[in-house]
Amino acid sequence: MAYFERMRDIVSEPFSPDVIRQRTSAGWQMVAIEWKRELPDAEAPTEREFEEDVPYGLRVSDDCRRLEPDPVEHKVLMLIMDLLVEDYSYAEIVASLNEKGFHMRNGQPWNRVAVFRMIPRMIEVGPNFFSSAEWAERRQHIEHQHVDAMDRPAKHQHGWKNLFGRRTRE
Repeated sequence: MAYFERMRDIVSEPFSPDVIRQRTSAGWQMVAIEWKRELPDAEAPTEREFEEDVPYGLRVSDDCRRLEPDPVEHKVLMLIMDLLVEDYSYAEIVASLNEKGFHMRNGQPWNRVAVFRMIPRMIEVGPNFFSSAEWAERRQHIEHQHVDAMDRPAKHQHGWKNLFGRRTRE
């Protein structure tokens, strides 16, 4: 796979064709030109027009130029993914998140609707999670727990979950 370096020139004076020639001779390709202008008051955007949420699990970097993983939100996403794969209900996922002290971005405890709304984000990050070394290690640990659990009798042998073949959580 080819790797590319990107550079952004901040233009502080009128742009000259010499700059294009210098960059081209150094092996650079022009991929975009960005323009800006001051808007007249009649065209000024509303406050909410530029408001866009940073995807859950990411945060704005210290240099404000890119998004980077947020360690706490990454843990939350990984936990939700673990529990979804294990076929936990939304109520059980919420209970686990809240018991572990995780909160939503607004500081509130997790609820079923909020977990449900995370599903599109889980679909976005799933391929990256499933191919990560961290996920492979977590899966081995979970599979090892299931093998151990099969050797022991279930605590609730007559529970409704056992009737439908669902694993008993200990």
